[in-house]
Amino acid sequence: MPVTLTSLSDLAALQADTVIDVRSSAEFAEDHLPGAINLPVLSDAERAEVGTIYVQDSAFRARRIGAALVAANAARHLQGPLADKDGSWQPLVYCWRGGQRSASFAAILTQVGWRTQVLTGGYRSYRRIVAQALYDDDWPTPLTLLDGNTGTAKTELLHLLAARGVQTLDLEGLARHRGSIFGPVAEAQPSQKAFESAIAGQLAGFDPARPVVIEAESSKIGDLLVPPSLWKAMAVAPRIEVAAPLGARAEYLTRAYADLEAAPDRVHAQLDRLVPFHGHEVVARWHKMVEARDGRALAEDLMRVHYDPRYARSRGRSDGAQVERLETETLGQDALDALATKIAARIR
Repeated sequence: MPVTLTSLSDLAALQADTVIDVRSSAEFAEDHLPGAINLPVLSDAERAEVGTIYVQDSAFRARRIGAALVAANAARHLQGPLADKDGSWQPLVYCWRGGQRSASFAAILTQVGWRTQVLTGGYRSYRRIVAQALYDDDWPTPLTLLDGNTGTAKTELLHLLAARGVQTLDLEGLARHRGSIFGPVAEAQPSQKAFESAIAGQLAGFDPARPVVIEAESSKIGDLLVPPSLWKAMAVAPRIEVAAPLGARAEYLTRAYADLEAAPDRVHAQLDRLVPFHGHEVVARWHKMVEARDGRALAEDLMRVHYDPRYARSRGRSDGAQVERLETETLGQDALDALATKIAARIR
């Protein structure tokens, strides 16, 4: 049974127990439909082999060899990941453009007795919808930016707001990056397409009549770009600013970035990137703080010299109005809970 996607909202309405991407593992790793699992009917090497035969030898021989490989891989999937599926299971299958790979696997699943759906146009049709939503259309929900200087626990506040039923979009979480020169985490960032798919997957589940709270970010998070429609909406969105003393922010950062204390070489390397902005003398001072394991002093000095001035300049370029400024003397759990409750009430 064919299924056609016409908008992101169709993602949330899919009537399938499992979405199966039958493309190769490399294709899947670059991007895939939200929530899909990968059951390749051709591996990367097998796909290359069949393609070479198709171009250099004959289309018939390529199809015959490809069919044998698909059948063998399908058998492994039936005896492995799909072995526990009962007769009521309903899968949705797709490949690159809704061609032979998805059709072949869907035919086998249908012969087993499962009500199998195939995505018309495959991944390529899905990608067109994502690009339309994030590059061409206007962002469809009202936005409120959670603003504040470095160290004001904005990401943690986002999570607390989500727990209170507020719609939130955690771009740093989706980008797997904390949004600063010390932002990279252990897990590598996704591809740009996968980042956009993650945003699209969240957008598909939002109530368009309710505001979405998002952290005030730059247009780039690590190596990833915030998609244009979202970035345009963020530039004019109203802001709620969280303000805290420098010492409280430094104390919070030493907790939030505790993983860096065990990786001084990484911190030294990142600090060297700031030499063009602040000169060797200032950066040398920061290196000494790292060597002395004085994380709080380093956090304070970095915010005073580097981050706070950059935030002030960025905020001055924004067209969005500041709705409210919330001040707190500390950033402990009780204070953050109180802030989240106030912000949630303001959003509603």
